[in-house]
Amino acid sequence: MSGGSETGSGTGTGTGEAAAAGADPERTVRIVVVYCEPCGFAAAYEELASAVRDEFPDVAVEHRLGPTGAFEIEINGQLVFSKLENGGFPYEKDLLDAIRRARAGEPLQPITNSRPPCAIL
Repeated sequence: MSGGSETGSGTGTGTGEAAAAGADPERTVRIVVVYCEPCGFAAAYEELASAVRDEFPDVAVEHRLGPTGAFEIEINGQLVFSKLENGGFPYEKDLLDAIRRARAGEPLQPITNSRPPCAIL
């Protein structure tokens, strides 16, 4: 009888399983965007950062100035998007999906879809 109580109160494995199963389902996510300010990419950063903050208010989004033509996105230190490689800007949906995966602890895949950069003539 006391064995049942010990099993019920000895929730070490149960707690671990609960954490893995959903008690701690979301991990901390940190996003760093490195962009070229002289290229006029600050607006693209602000638009993307706003979309992320609207969807995930607890996600840290920061920026750093980068080299000419750069618009690179890292999630938790992993490069997931590079304008230098893809030639455009990421779709918000793709970035939000990557954040969802990061929060769930799933492996991150590179974002390869990109929309063309706007050209002002």
